[in-house]
Amino acid sequence: MARNNTKQKILDAAEVLFAEQGFSDTSLRLITSAADVNLASVNYHFGSRKDLIKAVMNRYLSQFMPEVNNSLRQLLNQNEIKVQQVFECFVSPLMGLTRIRRRGPEIFLQLLGGGYMDNQGFLRWFIVNQYGEVLDNFSRCIRRAIPGLSSADLFWRLHFTLGTVVFTMASGDALRDIARNDFNENIDVEGLVRKVIPYLASGMEARID
Repeated sequence: MARNNTKQKILDAAEVLFAEQGFSDTSLRLITSAADVNLASVNYHFGSRKDLIKAVMNRYLSQFMPEVNNSLRQLLNQNEIKVQQVFECFVSPLMGLTRIRRRGPEIFLQLLGGGYMDNQGFLRWFIVNQYGEVLDNFSRCIRRAIPGLSSADLFWRLHFTLGTVVFTMASGDALRDIARNDFNENIDVEGLVRKVIPYLASGMEARID
């Protein structure tokens, strides 16, 4: 039990620090200090810094990805697919991350964004290898919704999409305060996500002249 508690403490501390400060700027010393454990404990439970990062991400991915995949599979059975429908496949699985942590959706997206901004190539490799089917089904849905979209355009638009979502979720509290004070709108995290989906869909569908 003590070993499990130690592992959990390390994961919890690393998760918060990685989300707040990024992967590159978070040292193992900072993590061990926050978790109140020694460096040997990190090496014992995770083996390396990279494996710790993968474990932090997989705590969310192992729940999130299968749920997204189920929604994408159902969408692929339809005769016609709209881009907005593709993005809506992510909403329920994303909000379900509150079962892991109350701010799970925000933390997960900050971690995911950090993996790209900090150029953590091994993390992208890990996601592709562990959850390649999900990514393939997502790509199939997008290509059916936007026939003729080149691989390069798909890459750039998904990059801009992820950046928009990460920024929105990272500043979610401030945005909801502004909406409440300036526009008398009371929205929760899911409401915020649903507000950004039409914007993302329009960007994905934009024509390039």
